[in-house]
Amino acid sequence: MRKHAEYKVPGGKLVVVDLAIDQGQLRDVAISGDFFLEPDTALTAINMALNGQSLTASMAELAAVVARRLPDDVRMYGINADAIAVVVRRAMDQEDQAGRAGSGMAMEG
Repeated sequence: MRKHAEYKVPGGKLVVVDLAIDQGQLRDVAISGDFFLEPDTALTAINMALNGQSLTASMAELAAVVARRLPDDVRMYGINADAIAVVVRRAMDQEDQAGRAGSGMAMEG
């Protein structure tokens, strides 16, 4: 099941996530947006840190796993680990919109 969410950081930048959920875990996590990271490899580290996380993970747990996986020299401009956790949790909390839309269309037809 694919999920998508967006979060505009107050006073900051837009953070977007696309992810899959498989057997209660996050898969294929892809963070994007209009923020900046130095070095660029930090984005890969963030995505890898989130892959495999449980659907039951709280925002605090998600932010902590992101922060732990980033080297000390990483600089984030316009976002932080908490903002990443917010957008990921939003995606995780979405209902299955595709399934509901599909059943609604079948009823109308």
